[in-house]
Amino acid sequence: MGLISDRKMWVKKIFSKTKGIFECNQRFFHPAVVGLLFVFLSLIPLACFADSTTSATGISHKTPAPKRYVVKGSKIYDIIKKEPLFFRGMGYSPYLPNETPLQGEPPGDDDRYEEHLGLMKDMGVNYLHVFPLKMPPKFFAALDKTDMLYGQDIWIWAYEEDFLAEAFLEKTLEDIKSVIDHVYQQGRPDRLVFFSIGDELQADSVIRTDSRHPEVRSFQGKHLSVSNRTPTEIALARLIDGAMDYELTRYGQRHLYCHTSWTHIGPIADRPDLEVPRESILNPDLGDLVCLNIYTYANGVRTSPPGSITGTSYQGYLEELTAQTDKPIFITQVGLSTSPFEPKPWVPGFGGHKVEDVPKAFTAIWKDIRTAKGHEKICGVSFFELNDEWWKSGEDPTDSARHEQEDPEEWFGLFSVGPDHRLVPKGKIPETLRNLYRAP
Repeated sequence: MGLISDRKMWVKKIFSKTKGIFECNQRFFHPAVVGLLFVFLSLIPLACFADSTTSATGISHKTPAPKRYVVKGSKIYDIIKKEPLFFRGMGYSPYLPNETPLQGEPPGDDDRYEEHLGLMKDMGVNYLHVFPLKMPPKFFAALDKTDMLYGQDIWIWAYEEDFLAEAFLEKTLEDIKSVIDHVYQQGRPDRLVFFSIGDELQADSVIRTDSRHPEVRSFQGKHLSVSNRTPTEIALARLIDGAMDYELTRYGQRHLYCHTSWTHIGPIADRPDLEVPRESILNPDLGDLVCLNIYTYANGVRTSPPGSITGTSYQGYLEELTAQTDKPIFITQVGLSTSPFEPKPWVPGFGGHKVEDVPKAFTAIWKDIRTAKGHEKICGVSFFELNDEWWKSGEDPTDSARHEQEDPEEWFGLFSVGPDHRLVPKGKIPETLRNLYRAP
């Protein structure tokens, strides 16, 4: 049921309850006045009549809050330390040459984590945005030696024919449950800040889903309720609600939840280069916080107006984003590919960045974030990523054995992978991030 229908239902309830009052006082309430009042009521936002058991996040007040990392206003707080958190993050997917997640395998369980986490700790990283679904034991052992927190990205099949297909939802929810189980059985639930359900859904899949289910606009779950949303957003709401319910039912607690999207499909709709029509704009505000991958050259960003302080389109995008939500905003990915050349001239900025130019770009991004109007709503940023990943984009079974010059996805690391699989800094990029993250 859409917003207009919901509003009419509430207005009818109110009108039926007050009709007797109007009839008993006709000398004070002329029928024309009553008609005008009905019109006025019909224009009142539905939020005024919202169920008092549902908060502004769409999560029921009856649903327990997380035990340690919680949302208060536009901040994420550490309940134990009694302080708001700002995440100086790093995207982390430690697959090395001849390893790939495409068959569901985790990265190797060896001493790489001591090296990698040591490098990140030296840079002032306090948060890891983890992409592999099931990290191995030695990663968590290395994590125990630091004070870093982490968030678990749960990638779901982003190219699905129909996100609302029941078979897809059932299988995906089972996959999500297995990741939650892994956190409690081998991971560190006390160091986990949030689960992100899905990452960068593809525009074609969003459009197909929305066109097939135009009537699906609302969802009333056990913990999450939303209305007047797109069909794709309803599919995500169902998955988030199912994941939250599973964690609460099986483990007696929950973490924060979100969906990670990208600027190509919203949430800012007033852009000429978006890949979905306005009616399919996706807003990743379905859970506790807004998680969004925001690249400087991305669709929706490069066409933004200049920011108020730095004058960049990146800051301009951030300022519009912070103005349209009161939830904490996490910039879950930003970075630059240092591939030897830019293979797709129709996607300017995707690849071909010189190593010596990246430090200046990172410094500008940091300034954009920290000085943007509304920056107090931004709870963190995660640079993508620690090391180059040879396995991308998985064109063939031997892809992970070579570092392809024509694939920008393989070159986003702050570190390259040396012949002995040790990480080698790319010029002054790691040093620059260290200076930014360790600054007051």
